[in-house]
Amino acid sequence: MPVTAKERDRMERKIINVSKKRQITIPLKFYKKLGIENEVECSLKDGAIVIRPVCRDASEFSVEILKDLVSRGYSGDELVKQFETQNKNIKIAVSYMREETDAIASGDKKAAKFDDIFDAED
Repeated sequence: MPVTAKERDRMERKIINVSKKRQITIPLKFYKKLGIENEVECSLKDGAIVIRPVCRDASEFSVEILKDLVSRGYSGDELVKQFETQNKNIKIAVSYMREETDAIASGDKKAAKFDDIFDAED
């Protein structure tokens, strides 16, 4: 639902410049108020760009990893060992994905294309 003019007037607003590289600087006041650290999530909603802090904690993937391992029959010490391995693999995969998205954003011709990564499988 679009924001009305009256609602827009009550919101904290700041006009910011966009660089030639499509970069913006988040005003310090907003940065501090939202508790932004080193990542934000960017999405499109109702014709607007929405930027939110990424709130990740160590347990973000933990529950899914544990569910999978338990469903595969792991328990006890073997469950712990497999969990540590899977958790490490997730961190490596996320790091690789960050590097790849940075390469895509910079226009690196050798990088995978957006559709290669996110296109639906047939």
